[in-house]
Amino acid sequence: MAQKVVTIYTDDLTGEESSEVGTHTFCVDGVFYEIDLIPDSFDKLMDALRPFMESGRKMGRKKSGGARRPAPASDVDTAAIRSWAKENGFEVNDRGRVPANVREAYDQAH
Repeated sequence: MAQKVVTIYTDDLTGEESSEVGTHTFCVDGVFYEIDLIPDSFDKLMDALRPFMESGRKMGRKKSGGARRPAPASDVDTAAIRSWAKENGFEVNDRGRVPANVREAYDQAH
């Protein structure tokens, strides 16, 4: 049997499907967010944030690739989080990124 897997990239803001969707990470009050946006939606986000970014103090940039994560979550073994999540009724994949709500619940429980 042949199987074909189709990946559809969708803008989280508009729901628009596009091959130009990019993942963007930002942080507010120590809470990290990740959102998938097409270029037009990303421009809207940057337009909204620009006055605050220009008035704020730049804290630097992570030197290696990838998104920043809060320190407590990055110090925890993801296998332990996945195991805990499954035991506590969360649906998690065996591979890939652990959803933020699962990490938060794990952090609160520990």
